[in-house]
Amino acid sequence: MKLNGKVAFITGANRGLGLETARDLGKQGIVVVLGSRDSKKGEAAAAKLRDEGITAKSLAFDVTKSLDHQKAYDYFAKKYGRLDVLVNNAGVLKESQITPDGSGPNPVSVVSPEILRETFETNFFAPVALTQKLLPLIRKAPAGRIVNVSSILGSLTLHSDPNSPIYPFKTFAYDASKAALNAFTVHLAYEVREDKIKVNSAHPGWVKTEMGGPNAPMEPSEGGKTSAQLATLPDNGPNGGFFHLGQPLPW
Repeated sequence: MKLNGKVAFITGANRGLGLETARDLGKQGIVVVLGSRDSKKGEAAAAKLRDEGITAKSLAFDVTKSLDHQKAYDYFAKKYGRLDVLVNNAGVLKESQITPDGSGPNPVSVVSPEILRETFETNFFAPVALTQKLLPLIRKAPAGRIVNVSSILGSLTLHSDPNSPIYPFKTFAYDASKAALNAFTVHLAYEVREDKIKVNSAHPGWVKTEMGGPNAPMEPSEGGKTSAQLATLPDNGPNGGFFHLGQPLPW
């Protein structure tokens, strides 16, 4: 496979959406570096991609650890001198979508401060801090791309519409963390609007992953397509948007 000279860092990439995003990017000739908390699982995933002809590397990485942010910066600065693509994919869902009595989603009135803090730490504070750390390297790329993996459940517009398909699916901590991540997308896109950098939020879709569960309608192979599209946007592509498979979503 011919490499195109670009390098991408995907967090939470040893399985699920992150691995599929890495696969899609790797098939386009991009060197993919898989960030994984479990170094053995990360290397196994990278080896699997290499068996498919993809140039893949693994980096032991926990998005919630600031020391790992510095380690990632040092890795890309020393090895490549820049970073072309950052996909903030790592995320958690700490809540169940069904209450103990089976009647519906967790009521916001009982979501604990601990769940809120843990969810926001991984889904919002960590990707913001990581992006801030790596932005100087992304600025050195000819056409930097930042993809924040969000969710349609972060759409305040759809959550407030009784006719919306997501109206009854309310997991407060997760939804609020993704709405906050979307706000980061908008603000960072504004900051880099004069640069050759594009920042967008991705809704991967409801995918059969450990988080999505077995009832999801989309196969894992489809899960990385939106992130991969946004990671490889042309110069005239959108900046500061929220998309699923090329279609804009409401904030």
